[in-house]
Amino acid sequence: MTTLTTGSPARRRLLLASDRSDQSGELAAILQRAGEVETIPTSDIPEVPANKFAGIVVDINLRSAESVQRVRDKLRGEAYRSVPRLFVLADALHHGSMQAWALGATDTISRPFDAQSILQRIRSAFPDGDVYDATASGKALNRGIAAAHAVLVKIFDRLPTGIPLAFSDVLEAENQILKAIKRSSLREWLTAVGRHHTHSYRHCLFVTGFAVAFAQHLGMREDDQRRLARAALLHDVGKAFIPVEILDKPGKLTDEEMGQIRQHPRLGYEALMKQGGFPPEMLDVVLHHHELLDGSGYPDGLRGDQISDIVRLTTIVDIHAALVENRAYRLPFTHAKAFAIMEEMGDKLDQHLLQAFRPVAMGY
Repeated sequence: MTTLTTGSPARRRLLLASDRSDQSGELAAILQRAGEVETIPTSDIPEVPANKFAGIVVDINLRSAESVQRVRDKLRGEAYRSVPRLFVLADALHHGSMQAWALGATDTISRPFDAQSILQRIRSAFPDGDVYDATASGKALNRGIAAAHAVLVKIFDRLPTGIPLAFSDVLEAENQILKAIKRSSLREWLTAVGRHHTHSYRHCLFVTGFAVAFAQHLGMREDDQRRLARAALLHDVGKAFIPVEILDKPGKLTDEEMGQIRQHPRLGYEALMKQGGFPPEMLDVVLHHHELLDGSGYPDGLRGDQISDIVRLTTIVDIHAALVENRAYRLPFTHAKAFAIMEEMGDKLDQHLLQAFRPVAMGY
């Protein structure tokens, strides 16, 4: 990471490419809170940028074939191959979203703008900058979070539009995630991802962090750590098919809404089965992570030995993560209180595994 002559860390550099000069002023002002912003028309995007940018934000009419082709031609060059790119959507319509992903979007934002949400997305999609930790552990943490975030974008934003998720997408991220938690700490991982603006993303990142830390605490072989990281990251893939207004509802869900939520394990399993290429154990976790040992879980009411070890472990970290997260309708429980609640669940959970999880839960 470069530094200014004063010795202070360099601020995140962003390129805002816009064909909407009359509308991009508000966006530029928001982006300036996250770093230094250079605004240019898309026709002026250089083949090789003079400065190194953390990312490029593109604000064009995605319904204009001319604008789309111009941006495609500009960004297909080698200089932009590894540069994260965030596209502005004029609305939530399918067409614009599909065009953005086809142009290689790392993430999208929509009008009308919400400054806090945009800044969160910028910091997730473009992880280096003024808050970047230049130490070895800090770099590992940022790379791990960015890799995990990229997978979640593919799950929650792309998968519902028909863009498939490949097993290779997950494999690319798992190594960075394992290194992030091993070289920094679970505490730093949870602190960083806890600021994420999207509840579903935040929960999956929490579960992944707890799962990897638990696997490392148990001394699992690296191959087994990878298996658990993959399963944890994808466990809630079915929520991509549940309406956002239900997932993010600030109050208590109705019986009908809860019924829809309970469909997510089956929806996720069917989506991955249709695509093919995912290991049986990952499919097992996606389908059965809400099963309980006494048979009171869902969707299949499995009990006892019908529930695999990897599912039992994922269920424990999933429940603990949910209890310690901040939710719109309640304050988070302390880690000690969350663990006590899980102990009180008795024969619903594998209590031997739960006790093995105690040092991770209490000393994160």
